[in-house]
Amino acid sequence: LSHSIAVGAALLSFFGSMFVFIQALGVEHFGEGEHVFHSFINWLPTGDTFLKIGVLIDPLGAAVLFFVAWTILMIFIYSVGYHNFGQPKGDHDHAGLPPHGATVADAHGHKHTVLSVEPMYSRFFAFIGLFAFGMYTLVVSDNLLTMFVGWEIMGLCSYLLIGFWFAKPSARAAAIKAFMTTRVGDVFMLLGIAFLYTATGTLSFREIFTHETLDILAHTVTPVFGLSAAGLIAILLFIGTIGKSAQWPLHIWLPDAMEGPTPVSAMIHAATMVSAGVYAVLRMFPLLTAGWDHHSLTPEMSVVAFIGTFTAIFAATIALAQNDIKKVLAYSTISQLGFMIAALGMGAYIAAAFHLVTHAFFKALLFLGSGSVIHGMEHGVLHTGNHKVDPQDMFNMGGLRKKMPITFWTFLIGGLALSGFPLVTAGFWSKDEILADAFAHEHWTILITLSLAALMTAFYTMRQITLTFLGEPRTKEAEHAHETPWTMTLPLAILSVFAIGYGWFGIPEKFPLIGGLIPNWFHEFVGGTLLEHPKAVEFNGIPLAISVLVAFGGLGLGWLVYKDVKAGQPDPLQKPLGPLYVFLQNKWFFDEFYTFFVVKPVIWISEVFTSLWMDKGAIDGILHFIGKLPIWIGDF
Repeated sequence: LSHSIAVGAALLSFFGSMFVFIQALGVEHFGEGEHVFHSFINWLPTGDTFLKIGVLIDPLGAAVLFFVAWTILMIFIYSVGYHNFGQPKGDHDHAGLPPHGATVADAHGHKHTVLSVEPMYSRFFAFIGLFAFGMYTLVVSDNLLTMFVGWEIMGLCSYLLIGFWFAKPSARAAAIKAFMTTRVGDVFMLLGIAFLYTATGTLSFREIFTHETLDILAHTVTPVFGLSAAGLIAILLFIGTIGKSAQWPLHIWLPDAMEGPTPVSAMIHAATMVSAGVYAVLRMFPLLTAGWDHHSLTPEMSVVAFIGTFTAIFAATIALAQNDIKKVLAYSTISQLGFMIAALGMGAYIAAAFHLVTHAFFKALLFLGSGSVIHGMEHGVLHTGNHKVDPQDMFNMGGLRKKMPITFWTFLIGGLALSGFPLVTAGFWSKDEILADAFAHEHWTILITLSLAALMTAFYTMRQITLTFLGEPRTKEAEHAHETPWTMTLPLAILSVFAIGYGWFGIPEKFPLIGGLIPNWFHEFVGGTLLEHPKAVEFNGIPLAISVLVAFGGLGLGWLVYKDVKAGQPDPLQKPLGPLYVFLQNKWFFDEFYTFFVVKPVIWISEVFTSLWMDKGAIDGILHFIGKLPIWIGDF
């Protein structure tokens, strides 16, 4: 009943989204002037006026709604298989569920090994349903207030779902870490919303993003570092994105979010949380670029570009030394989000939006694929009975292409898309557009840094594919792994189609041989969101050559280094990198840094300074003095 309601609701949302998307495609000059889907009501009276809330679908909203609908539906269908994989046929009441790994017989006497029985099944689908609702709310909102409501619903759901298996101390700690870290960003975002309302008297996108309002905000100077009102509001709102999209320095929560079930990881990394952060900057793009002359970057754009560029290379270096199959993908997400944020910082609106959509498809595919791999490995663990083997450690795998062919081929497609494999994957077209924009506008530091990050991305992706699927099994558990059921493999097959095909709708028109065969629909459609339609970057062979070189170079190096790894052998990078490998494996020691300089001082302030000195010492001392004073006077 739980999954029927959840998948049914996701299906209804999917059909509704597709209807809206197709309707949007049929409107000529959609996005310009009044040619959008917009409906609002007067909600809160504010003296002579009302605070309005409503729904808005413009080209950006329609494009985002498309990928959100597809990825959420696939993840919901996958979740049914994920939580039921290996369960025997027949009904089990909640109290009488067989334990994980038990052998049970069905009504016909056939024995089955129970691989995964989830006693909180309905709780899971309730939470993940609310998660999806939060994202849909955020996407269709026509104003910052209801968008922020959807934003916070997802913050709550990330806490509930990362800590879903709350009996594990590590899951509890990860949930709290995610909630607290993202709240830091959200406080600043709320300040930005309050400042915006103070400055404009409205939170409606259609009312704020006019030439007149943006011009006033761009020329109103604030006392904060000499930023304009538009710039300061953009920075405050962007700090919310730093938290939500796990950009440096608030990136620390996302890798720990792997403690939740794999469908949750896919929701966070592709369909909801982190995509919402980039979507928010896309929505705020007119504020971010207010007063920009299309040449030198404004101070606020420089801040955004720096955060994105540094995050892209920073997370890529850490992914090189991670052995957990999901942690590699987690740092990959942080890095790819950095690409999008860097693109927005240098004004490449279309490139950032395009990479957001393509990344959602191939990253959902990769996370669901990793969950399939882990389930296959868990079957092997139960077969051998050796529960000391970590089913998520890639060095315990190998040879899974023969055991799990559907998972292998779909994961390979997702991995090649992430690496930017030339011409045939969506990731290539979207990543190349970011590099092309950096080259065209002579942002050399961004171009070089993102190119290095792209090289590392291809390297650690091939490292992951080689260690997991190629060669021979390195453990008995890998030998006994087997393919997962259709409810898990069907979503993988569907998402792999988008990981290849979606890129065809953003091929530059002047691209050699194939440019113009398929119209550059994405640029024409999504560009209509802005007041001025962005010009397409002139085609140049140099960024294309860089893109092809780093993709093939990284993939080739990754295969050469890891193709002959044997059972029990350490990481081949460990010896040549030496202390640097330990540094990367420990994530630049950021967790330890925050624990020492932030967490412990805060605990000391709360427990010692506030509780003992302020509360028991000063405040209680004053209260006791006042309480005893009348007695002393009476005695006197």
